[in-house]
Amino acid sequence: MANEAKPCPCDIGDRMEYGALGQEVQMEHFKAYVVKPSTASDKAIVVIQDIFGWQLPNTRYMADMLAANGYMSICPDFFVGKEPWSPTKDWSNFQEWLQDKKEVDAVLKFLKNQCGAKHIGVVGFCWGGVATHYLALLYPEIKAGVSVYGIVREREDRYELKSPTLFVFAENDSVIPLDQVSALEANLKEKCKVDYQVKIFPGQTHGFVHRKREDINPADKPYIQEARKDLLNWLNTYM
Repeated sequence: MANEAKPCPCDIGDRMEYGALGQEVQMEHFKAYVVKPSTASDKAIVVIQDIFGWQLPNTRYMADMLAANGYMSICPDFFVGKEPWSPTKDWSNFQEWLQDKKEVDAVLKFLKNQCGAKHIGVVGFCWGGVATHYLALLYPEIKAGVSVYGIVREREDRYELKSPTLFVFAENDSVIPLDQVSALEANLKEKCKVDYQVKIFPGQTHGFVHRKREDINPADKPYIQEARKDLLNWLNTYM
């Protein structure tokens, strides 16, 4: 998501054959995938998709994993009515594009009023990782965020997070150079007043947390599992 000259490489990963455990629901003018934990919980996670949209089996697998760990999970169709964001577009307009997402407010309202959620977090991948960063800037009510291989372009107002946020990156990401990750961390250190962590996983590529098949990438399996454990630990700590 960081290098406008290259397309998002999420498609280099594997598209799972996965049936999913939740159900699709209608929410105002758009749909969402919802999966509930086995026991009632007042904790909910908004899962934000990569550029392949809310129906990607890989993303629904991650939502199901969160539900298996006690969180109600919801993956909304945030692309409703608009084309997905493209890295070739003008990044100066991204925040304006995101702020036009009335769906964010509708999702939060749904979780609070219809699901009894009192603690809400956000997890996003690639495009969703960028969106997670912005939501951590704009919505103080979000208790925790996990941005997975999503990075925003530099600007002074992009580092004063309101929600504790974990940033997960891959060492060999073709569109997020490590110098951009270092710049992000330096700016957060200077300007961020809430807890954050920036973690780089050695030898990994873009999409590794949700777009790699563990059974055919044995060398990567420990890193995939570690990243998912870190994700859960961060949510458990701040939710």
